[in-house]
Formats: sequence, structure tokens, C-alpha cells
Amino acid sequence: MSDSTTDTPAIPRIQKLSTRLTNQIAAGEVVERPSAVVKELLENSLDAGARSIDIDVEQGGRKLIRLRDDGCGILKEDFPLALSRHATSKIHSLDDLACVASLGFRGEALPSISSVSRLELRSCARGDDSGWCVTGDGGDAISEPQPVAHPEGTTIEVRDLFFNTPARRKFLRTDKTEFAHLETVVKRLALSRFDVAFALRHNQRTVLKLRPAQSEPEQRQRVAQVCGSAFIDQALWVDYQVAGMRLWGWVAQPTFSRSQADLQYFYVNGRMIRDKLVAHAIRQAYQDVLYHGRHPAYVLYLGLDPTAVDVNVHPTKHEVRFREGRTVHDFLFRSLHQALADVRPGTVDAESGEIIAAPAGQTITEQSLQRGAPPAGDATGRYSGNSPGGHHHRQSSMAFAVGAQRPGLQALYQGAQTLSAGDTGQDTESTEAPPLGYAIAQLHGIYILAENIQGLIVVDMHAAHERITYERMKTALEGEGVRSQPLLVPISIAVSESETRLATEFAAVFGELGFVVEVMGPETLVVRQVPSLLRDADVETLLRDVLSDLATYGTTQRVREAINELLGTLACHGSVRANRKLTIPEMNALLRDMERTERSGQCNHGRPTWIQMDMTALDGLFLRGQ
Repeated sequence: MSDSTTDTPAIPRIQKLSTRLTNQIAAGEVVERPSAVVKELLENSLDAGARSIDIDVEQGGRKLIRLRDDGCGILKEDFPLALSRHATSKIHSLDDLACVASLGFRGEALPSISSVSRLELRSCARGDDSGWCVTGDGGDAISEPQPVAHPEGTTIEVRDLFFNTPARRKFLRTDKTEFAHLETVVKRLALSRFDVAFALRHNQRTVLKLRPAQSEPEQRQRVAQVCGSAFIDQALWVDYQVAGMRLWGWVAQPTFSRSQADLQYFYVNGRMIRDKLVAHAIRQAYQDVLYHGRHPAYVLYLGLDPTAVDVNVHPTKHEVRFREGRTVHDFLFRSLHQALADVRPGTVDAESGEIIAAPAGQTITEQSLQRGAPPAGDATGRYSGNSPGGHHHRQSSMAFAVGAQRPGLQALYQGAQTLSAGDTGQDTESTEAPPLGYAIAQLHGIYILAENIQGLIVVDMHAAHERITYERMKTALEGEGVRSQPLLVPISIAVSESETRLATEFAAVFGELGFVVEVMGPETLVVRQVPSLLRDADVETLLRDVLSDLATYGTTQRVREAINELLGTLACHGSVRANRKLTIPEMNALLRDMERTERSGQCNHGRPTWIQMDMTALDGLFLRGQ
């Protein structure tokens, strides 16, 4: 008979980890690859007030990473703490932690990097006559500070990354791949600080050289260097401020979209982040104008009270938590949604990308409508003439033929059924040619050709009319609100207790969306009314999606998206079809409607509705002047 005590496992003893082990555990969180080292060192340099930073890299960063800056430097007496864990000059109390204004604050970067590399730190504090140097070789020991000649600022050399942790080193990719990640980090931080110069060299070859960018043209040039000239050429400048929050930066027009989310830079108080609440708000702003499966491109900056955002929720500080997440989400969505809506022909400054005032409805004279030509130009070359002031309505045959498909939708088509040539709703005289110019011909029953001051405009008439129709239907729907329809048989849905609480908390939101949802038990909801337009939809799936959005973001656009999808389908079927012959007045009426309609640059599916070919481009086709 065996002794039962021998089968009992020993109680594990609690022991303090060694400094080396704790540093390497911290390194596992902070130092994933060479790019993570560069990120931590760059953030330290920026926090130190650097105005010029040089980075030298060899073999993708695994052999050498050397960073030089002209920041405030490190005092001699602080050198013993510089490579110690939880030692920092950036916070001193709990109050500081609740209001972090620096990029780094954990005090783990340098000791973590030192534990997995051979590190040398040289620095001269501002005002000192000479600098000092310490070294680490991956162990616990740090050398005593030694005097060294060094200008004001700091130089850090990181050699042989992961030399003492081969398991980590084998997960590194090729030099090319590792350097690509590293270059991306430098670019991200370069976009956060336009006032700082950056230089990046790989294997003694200059890859990136960015001068300080103070003026707006210089900042646009830096964005072009980092994101490509194609982005900045298609980007809109936005600047919105409300309730202590400010959003500014560049957003690409929907026609400049990406197959991947690889050109998305978002900063909160100067810190680059990737946050699901932010991504959701921006995606929602683009949902009406972006082609399916494509991703928007942007460089955006959000400024708000540091106490309203917690940056201490992730070891790499890529994620943040907003104190008022729903407020931030709504601000981002509404600002960008309005910015994209304001883009109409003639509303964007070609040089700066800034959205300017929407053009007034431009018209042509009654006489020119009759003869199918624009008004004669005056001595200055500008068009002039009297506007019909909205009293001339030409009824076209481009009316909806789908109004009877779904009862109760007729109101949506009022004012959106025809193109009214010359109807601009104003009585002022025309003083110059409108942005889209005047129609001169129709090509194969598909495209409208128009002449404006810059040159030739080509319009996809179906795509353009689809957007116009869609926006009018949405406006009509917003005017009358979302109508509800009782269900003959209420739908019972099994949910979790947390979802039941959400349904109670957001009962008013459900009412605004056209739902009547009642709680019938701790884990049961009953839907008694739904939006009339969605009576044939999968109500249970839609409700669960709404609850999921409310739980994650505190708001939802699911119902609006479903309604808009239906309206988009109706608008597509109700718009002018290909091979429909239009008269010159009908074409001009469509052009004027495009100039007045929000988001008229894209159809409902995200495709462009018109393109501009200026005289320079046309001359180039025929080698004129060459």
C-alpha cells in the first residue's frame, strides 16, 4: 500500500523574479521586432524636445539601429536610472498618469531593449560641457558612466538585436521585410510632428529625408512624401471643432480608395493609434460613397482634453480608451460625413484640397435652352444671362417606374422624379460658367460631354442621376422620419442579460429607428413594430447587429444602412438608363443638379460619376506645343 503523501504535488513557492528575467518579459511586450525598438527610441527623442532626428539601420535593424537627436539630453546623475525599469522623467504622480501628455511614460523601453541587445547610450545634457556614456550587454550589469565627447542631445546604438534570445531572433523576417516595418514606424511618427526633421538610412543609403514643415504647403509636401503624391492630390482638408474636441487633417476622396487599410493614419493628441471605435466611425462616414470591399485613406488628428482619454490600456500604447466613447464616435462620424457630403463640383480648392463654399445653382438663359447652347460670352469671356428663377420646368421622361413596387413609398419620390432643366431655385443673374460647364453632346447614349473653363467634362449620366435620385429620396425620408409598422405576429428573440439591459437603456434609440422592443424576461426580447421599409428584412439578425453596435460603440447605423441600401436599389432602378437619348436642356439640367447634390462625385456604389480633362491633358494627347 503506497503512501498517499508521496502522490501529493508540492505547493509551488512564490519567489521574486530576477531583474534580467523581468526585463526580458517586459521586452516581450515592448520589443517585438526592430521597428518596435525604433518606435520606442523615437518617442523618447520627441519627448526630449528633439527638432532633428537621424536614424541609421543595418540589415533591417537586426545588426544595428543608431538614433541621434538634438533633444535636451540626460544629466550625468540620471544615467544610472536611464536603463532601470520603471524609471522615467515623464510622470511623477497619479495625477500625471491621468493626464499623460508625453508619448512614453512607462519607463520600460530602454531596459527592455538593453536586455535583448548590446546597447550603448551617449548623451550630453543641455548646458553641459561634455557628455557621458553607459553600456549594457544583455545582462543585469550596466557600466559606470564614462565621459565622452558629444554634442547636446542623445545617441543610442542598439547592436545584435535578440543575440541572447535565439528563439525570438528566428521569428524575424527578411531584412527587406523588417526594414519595411521600421520605415512605416518612422513615417507614422513623422506625420505626427511636422516641426521635426527626420532622416532615415538603411545600409548607408538614404531612404527618407524630411525637412521641418511649418507652412501649409510644406506640410502637404511632407504628407505627399510619406503617403504619395496621388493621395494628397485626391485629399480633402478638413477642420472641425466642437465641445472641446478638434478634428483636422486630410481625407481622401472616395474615388481614391485602397484594397487594404494600409494608408490610414490617425492621431490622438499627437499619438498614433489604431482604435476600433475610431475605425468604425470613419468607415460609417464613408459607407455611402465607397465601393464595396475598398478602404478609405486618411491622415487625421484628434485633439481633446488629455483627461478624456486613457492611453495606458495597452503595452505598446497603440490603443486608447475614451471616457466619452459615444460622443467621440458621433463627432468623428458627423464631421467626416459632412465633409464628404460637401464635396461637389467646384467646392474643392485644387491647390490646398480645402473644401470651399458650395457653388450657387448656376443657370443658363431661356433662349439658350431653346437653341441648345450656352449663353454668349461677354467681353471678359464670362457667360451672362437671366435665370428663369425656378419658374421654367421641362418635364422629361426620366421618371421613376418603380413607385408601385412597394406601398407607402410614393412620398419618397416627390420632387425626385424628373430632371427639370434650368430649375435652380434662384433669381440671381449668372456671372460666370458653372463648375461642370455646359453640355455639348451625348456619346453612345451613356456619357454626357460638357465644356467648362478648364476643358472637357465627361459624365456617366446613369451614375450621376442615380446619386441625385438617391440623395433626394434620403432627404424626403429624413423629412418625414422613419415610419413604423406593427407586426401581425410579434417576434420573440432570445438574448443575454446584458443585451436585455441594453435594450432597456437604449429604448429611445430603438424608437427613433422605428422599432418597438419590449423586455419579456431576463433573456427575452419581443419586437412588436419595425421600420415600414424593412418589414421584409431579417428582423432578428438586424436587431442583434444593432445591440452589438450599441454594446461596442454606444451608437449604431445598422438600420440607416439597411434603409439606405433599399433606397439605393430603388434609385438605381429609377434612374435614367443607358441608351436613353437626352436633349441638350436635359443634359444641362443634370449637370446643374450634380452641382447642387451632396456626394455627387460618386454613385451609390462608389464609382465616379464624372471626370475632368483639362486643356493641358488634351493638348498632350495631340502633342500640341511639342
